[in-house]
Amino acid sequence: MTPSLYLEDLSPGQRFASASLTLDPDAIREFAARFDPQPFHLDDEAARPTLFGGLAASGWHTASLTMRLLVDSDFKLAGGLVGAGIDELRWPRPTRPGDRLSAEIEVLEITPSRSKPDRGMVRVLITTSNQQGETVQTCIGRILAWRRPVPAA
Repeated sequence: MTPSLYLEDLSPGQRFASASLTLDPDAIREFAARFDPQPFHLDDEAARPTLFGGLAASGWHTASLTMRLLVDSDFKLAGGLVGAGIDELRWPRPTRPGDRLSAEIEVLEITPSRSKPDRGMVRVLITTSNQQGETVQTCIGRILAWRRPVPAA
């Protein structure tokens, strides 16, 4: 088990990797049916004449899978991954059935809180790639990180 990381354990440029997961076509359709019911996410035939040229996962599905990859990655912050916002979210290419996704987390910036000395903000770049190393999502986000507790005297 990876030990929990505190604000003091992080530095800009530090990178963390995730394992991978494979996207099943039925999962693409199930997610789309519930949350993004557009033809190019629901039906391969209907998707062929579209910009995608075939079944593609919703970008929101890719974002959800990326969150799963983060939770299962080596980026284990004490107190969990508490998001404080997203500065940028992009899907440069579609996620397809059978894609094997993995994520890399890069620490961009660390800002200790001035008003709450027990925490700080970590700005990260999260890059989600498929099995060919092609980027399917990038996200710049902010995650709360706790400072290491000071032992009682």
